[in-house]
Amino acid sequence: MVRRVAIVGTGQTEHGKRRDVSFPELVYDAVRRALDDANLTIEEVDAVVTGSMPAPMEGVNAPHLYWGDDAAGAVMKPNMRVATCGTTGMSVAQSGYYHVASGLFDVVMAIGAEKQYEGQAQGTMNTIGDAHFTRPFVPGAPGVFAQQSNEYLHRYNVPEEKVRLAAAEVSVRNHVDAFDNPYAHIKVKIGVDDVLNSRIICYPIRLLDVCPQSDGVCVVIYASEDKARKITDTPAWVKGVAYCGNEYWAYDSDSVENPATIEVAKLAYRMAGITNPLKQLDVAEIYNPFTFQEMMHYECFGFCKPGEAHEIIEEGVVARGGELPCDPSGGVLSTNPIGATAMVRVAEAALQVTGKAGAHQVPDAETAFCNGLGGANTLISVMILGRKP
Repeated sequence: MVRRVAIVGTGQTEHGKRRDVSFPELVYDAVRRALDDANLTIEEVDAVVTGSMPAPMEGVNAPHLYWGDDAAGAVMKPNMRVATCGTTGMSVAQSGYYHVASGLFDVVMAIGAEKQYEGQAQGTMNTIGDAHFTRPFVPGAPGVFAQQSNEYLHRYNVPEEKVRLAAAEVSVRNHVDAFDNPYAHIKVKIGVDDVLNSRIICYPIRLLDVCPQSDGVCVVIYASEDKARKITDTPAWVKGVAYCGNEYWAYDSDSVENPATIEVAKLAYRMAGITNPLKQLDVAEIYNPFTFQEMMHYECFGFCKPGEAHEIIEEGVVARGGELPCDPSGGVLSTNPIGATAMVRVAEAALQVTGKAGAHQVPDAETAFCNGLGGANTLISVMILGRKP
């Protein structure tokens, strides 16, 4: 029988161009912060799950061996590596959850890590597509998501100008919100015109529609119900988890009303008892590497109907102070250590429901939604956390 599981500690590094420390030192920093947050020692951790992007991204082969034992404290402990492209952080997070829910371990540490500035990030991303049929048309992540964004712009009977303005508002909101997040990488005060006039990266995506490259590490510690209640008075309970894979061939399925994205939300909602996400969720950490993807996620996750994302943006529904604040941390648009990015969503959701989010805390947040996205829009994951089990 599946056991109840809670997050009892989180730790993040300051994200950005972290050339001031080695990869193991960066990992150790986040691990130390998570253990301190949970008031645990490394000896009390039963197992470790780690993940990062492929080796060429990090500049070292088998990065989990580079920092997995000493820096992560995994010496003589079960240590599993998980890697699923952009959604790696959520894959690691869910693996850590299942380690405890299964009854195998009582306390498990999950680590998502990235050191992009020591490797070939874009060179690696350029190889995610099939070498013969896809790669010539998909120059890395911007190529994949630019095609999806173009389709979204012309899918519904909505003036293109409205959609573009809404996407620009997403960028402005995330970059400004990042000022209240001490771990965020990119913090810039911009307006809608700045976004709309920034240079084209891959049409229709402009520079300020795009997430950065970041170095950084995020750690989440899970515990069984009995252990969690002894460790902390404010655990973040895992209420729903789901993971879906889409077609490998990016355009064999609908890339806008994405079937895997819709299904993964339904599965997580069912597990968590969510029937009306806009009313029952208090905060959401959306995986938003590009502005248009945040809008499509609103629709696929049931925050609004297809083609209506621009309306809930215009009405302030998803802004801080709105009915369902999204990405109060600044989101992926401000911080993107890819192997850790989706786990940052989990950690931020946990901070919200435990009241530890500091300056970007959403008042009275009891239920939080977070997700990950990876591959050529092919791997989708969701986790729902709550203040109560």
